[in-house]
Amino acid sequence: MQTLDEPRGRRFWNVLLFVASAAGAALILRFTWEKPLVSAGALVALAVFVVVKWVSRRRMRRTLVSGDVEAVLREWSSSIERSPHASTMAPLMTATAFAANGWVEQARTALAAAQRGPAWEAALEHRLFLDALLLTFEGDRDEAIRQAERLARLPVPDIELQMRQRIETLRHAIGALARAFAHKSELGDGELLDRAARISPLVHWAMRYASAVVAIDQGNLDKVRALLEGAPDWPTESAFRTFHQEITAQVKLTAHPA
Repeated sequence: MQTLDEPRGRRFWNVLLFVASAAGAALILRFTWEKPLVSAGALVALAVFVVVKWVSRRRMRRTLVSGDVEAVLREWSSSIERSPHASTMAPLMTATAFAANGWVEQARTALAAAQRGPAWEAALEHRLFLDALLLTFEGDRDEAIRQAERLARLPVPDIELQMRQRIETLRHAIGALARAFAHKSELGDGELLDRAARISPLVHWAMRYASAVVAIDQGNLDKVRALLEGAPDWPTESAFRTFHQEITAQVKLTAHPA
C-alpha cells in the first residue's frame, strides 16, 4: 500500500528534491578547496533549503494529527486537483481525509462520488484500507476484519526495503485496529498499533484509540490515559468524539469500581 500521509505528487517531488540536494552536496564538496567562497554560499543555500523542507514536513504532520479535516483537505487540495484520474482519485483522497478523522458519513459520501473504471479497480488496496477503517467505525467489526485480512494478503510492491516495511506495518495495523474494536485482539496488536501511530500521522489517532481499547481490555489504565493525552476536541461529526467519551468513561469506571 502506498502510504497516504502525503498525496502521490508530493511524494514524487520529495524524492526528486532529495536527489537534487544530494547532487548539490556533492558539488559543494568539489568546490570546497577550489572555490571556498562559492562553496560557503552554496552551503548556506543548502542549509536554508533543508530547514524549509523540515519546517514544511513538521507543519504537515501537525496538520494531519490536529483533527482538523478541513485543514488536511486544504493542504492536499492542489495535489488532489492535479492527480491522474481525478474523477476517481480525488473522491478517494477526500474520503481518506474524512475517514482518518472519524467522519464516517462524509467519507461514504465522497466514496460514492468516485467514478468507477480502471482507476477504481487499480485502487483496490486503497479501497480495502478505507473500507476496513469505515466498517470498524460503523460497528460492522467482523466485516472490517475480513476486509483487513484481504488487504494483508495483497502482494507488497517490489520497492525500497524501508518503504516495504512501512506499508506492511500499516496493512497489518488496520487488521489490529479492526480486532481491537471487536475485542478480539491478538498478541502484539497493541505494540503494532502504537508503531503505526508513530509512523503515519494520517491515522495517528485512529491507531491510538484502537490501542487504548486494547489497553483497557488488558487492564493497563496508565497506558490508556497516556494514549488519550493531547487528543483534539473532536467535532460532533467525528466518531472519535464518541470513542473518546466512551474510553474516558470506561477508564473512570474501571479505576473506581462500584
